[in-house]
Parts: sequence; structure tokens; C-alpha cells
Amino acid sequence: MKKVFLSFLFALLSVATFAQGTWEADPMHSSINFNIKHMGISFVQGRFDKFDGRVVNSAANLDNADFNFAVSVRTINTGVEMRDKHLVSEEFFDAAKYPAIEFKSTSITKDKNNSYILKGKLSMKGVEKEISVPVTFGGITKNREGKEIMGIQAKFTVNRLDYGIKYDPSGAGIAKDVEVNVYFELIKQ
Repeated sequence: MKKVFLSFLFALLSVATFAQGTWEADPMHSSINFNIKHMGISFVQGRFDKFDGRVVNSAANLDNADFNFAVSVRTINTGVEMRDKHLVSEEFFDAAKYPAIEFKSTSITKDKNNSYILKGKLSMKGVEKEISVPVTFGGITKNREGKEIMGIQAKFTVNRLDYGIKYDPSGAGIAKDVEVNVYFELIKQ
């Protein structure tokens, strides 16, 4: 009986310590994408090619995890060089003055199944606002090299006018709301 109890205790401690720690975004298996309505009839899609992401957790899930992400504004990529240059100009993101978009979490609560509500401060173009983001926890496994990896994804909407991106403030040509889709595979450090 003592052996069974010790085996159970060891297994419980192993599960409790599995997946705890600091996780860094794997840029080869992660992306930050967006789309915005154009002229009320179609969409322009794009992404940011360079970003950093870190999650620190103390459980084998996202309970009480801490999130920090930063995006390099200059790496915006819509597939049209002329548009991308305009987007980093003063009329849009003003990348010379504000080179990064940052998110820092303030809390996370479990919603249902593998879903969470992540709250935090999104900073863009000198403006910081509290946002809530639904996050899906994909789980934790090991990759081919035996390293632990974690998957998360989020989909949310940001009103660009709230962050000082005032080009076409009527929203007739370029919509006010931008849909953001984030897919992260993070590697345990």
C-alpha cells in the first residue's frame, strides 16, 4: 500500500511540475495576422513578421499565467510594398516614433473547456488601453527534439481610432475595427 501511495504521489508531483515555467514564442510556428474591411465590400489582410512573446505559468495550463508580447511595427506585411510603407508612416502607425505594439497581461480567468479570458494593457502609438481577449489553450506536448511546447490562439477586434490611427476617421474607406488573429506555439525555456 505504501508503494502505491508513493507512486501516486510521485505521479501527481510530476504532472504538477510538467509544463510550469517560462515559454518563448517560436517564430517559425507562430503568427500575428489581421484583416480590415476596405471600402465596405472587401478585406485587406496582413501580418507582422517580427514579434516576441513570453508566457510564464505555474500550472500545466494557463491558470494565473503572465503574458508579455511585443510586435515590431516596421515588419507589417500586407503583400503590397507601397501600402506597407504608408502604414508605417505618421498617417498610420508612425513607426519612427512608436516602433512597437505591446501587450502586458493583468489577469486571466478560465472560461470553459480550454478557453480563457485574458485581460491586459495593449499599447499602440502612445496609447494604452485595457482589453479583454478570448484565448484558446491548445495544450502542451513535446516536439521532435523533446522540448516542451505550448499552443495558444486568440481572436479579437481593436478599434484603430482608439489608438490614434485616425486616417479616414469616417471608416468609409478603411474600417474602424481591425480583426486580429494570433497563433502562438511557445517553447519552454
